[in-house]
Amino acid sequence: MLSRCGSGFGAVALAALRQDRSFGAAGHSGGPGAAGHGLHHPARAKNVIFLYMDGGPSQIDTFDPKPLLDKFNGKDPGKLFNVEPTQFNNNGSVLASPWKFKQHGESGIPVSSLFPHVAECVDELALIRSMVSEFPEHTFANYFLHTGSGLQGRPSMGAWVNYGLGSGCQNLPGFVVINGGLIPPGGLDCFGSGFLPASYQGSVFKPSGSGVANIARTEPTEMRQRQKLDLVHQLDQFSVDQFGQHDSLESAIRNYEVAYAMQAAVPEIMSVKDETQSTREMYGLESKYEPTRIYGAQCLIARRMIESGVRFIELTCPDVGGDRWDQHNNLEKGHQDNARAVDQPIAGLLKDLRQRGLLDETLVVWAGEFGRTPFAQGKNGRDHNQFGFTVWMAGGGVKPGSIYGATDEWGYKAVENRVEVHDLHATMLHLMGVDHTRSTFRFGGRDMRLTDVKGHVVSDVIA
Repeated sequence: MLSRCGSGFGAVALAALRQDRSFGAAGHSGGPGAAGHGLHHPARAKNVIFLYMDGGPSQIDTFDPKPLLDKFNGKDPGKLFNVEPTQFNNNGSVLASPWKFKQHGESGIPVSSLFPHVAECVDELALIRSMVSEFPEHTFANYFLHTGSGLQGRPSMGAWVNYGLGSGCQNLPGFVVINGGLIPPGGLDCFGSGFLPASYQGSVFKPSGSGVANIARTEPTEMRQRQKLDLVHQLDQFSVDQFGQHDSLESAIRNYEVAYAMQAAVPEIMSVKDETQSTREMYGLESKYEPTRIYGAQCLIARRMIESGVRFIELTCPDVGGDRWDQHNNLEKGHQDNARAVDQPIAGLLKDLRQRGLLDETLVVWAGEFGRTPFAQGKNGRDHNQFGFTVWMAGGGVKPGSIYGATDEWGYKAVENRVEVHDLHATMLHLMGVDHTRSTFRFGGRDMRLTDVKGHVVSDVIA
């Protein structure tokens, strides 16, 4: 009885939302999603763009310089510090960074020569140099970063955000994944809705062409298509009347309606040719390097989606012809290719959001699932390192031009202001106006949440 009544109220709410052209507009300004709570406190950010660096970039080659590695380059790490077991246990010598660091901006934050364009935006960044993870293997670490659990089947960050706050638009999904070509280990479950209603799962777009398949109607007229959709709705309603409310049916009805509305919205969103030449160049769409063009299109489409009210957008990495940021060998070429693909587009995104007045209300998060070791795997690679790595955030209420936490003198383990993945999630939700301890879903006999039973807001990175 309780289940049917609860679902019935949900259906009433759905019917009302379907009549509202600005579905989720209330959510955009603080109204509730299906969770019913809306904002717990004033939000600093309305939207999130998650720049997922698949494979684990090396912190000591990007944003956390360690001069001691130069001094002891080629030495046995076991004689210098305690070496923990690694993923492949093929440990070589201490490996200095092939790239030079230089201070940039008014903040003077050092950035590797891997990121000359992002370095121009360093005064926008809040670096967290003391991130840790509980998992040293890609699949478990990916689930953990995306869902707060190393186990498969939990709701992703984007699903939780939309569940709590609602979508910001009616004609696009609230949670979008723009796939540059590399779905991470763990697959689509990294973007799933888990035990939340299925309508909250991430919708995967491509950064070119139509974006999604079958976006153009096959019926000769819009009226004919509307009639067919209404017939499907009636058939679904017969099932509801006979068997009662079920999430699969309610989500299907919602998805049909969103897909119908997307026919007009998606072509407009994907039409990046309408952007000025200077904007296209800023994002790297005119680059000679194809992965840069791909990621540039992803970043530009993400900005256009933010303008349309999409609540949470994740960008996956493009294929650079080798591996992700997972350089177990040939570190120099692998990291160089991956950085070349994303550097200019990310800087273009930050600059464009700033000049359009969108950065203050858009939280941009750059993160991989873990970092890399300060010693070599074999001769010229780095193994996985979950004990200390770097992520950064920009806009959306974070403290610009700041550094929080630190790793040891080798860049190996977090030793100051240790930040767990649950803490990162709690901070992201806080900036979105959500108390992570109060955004819950009853499942398996207890109130579940993104941060499980952990997580603390890292207040020192908030402006």
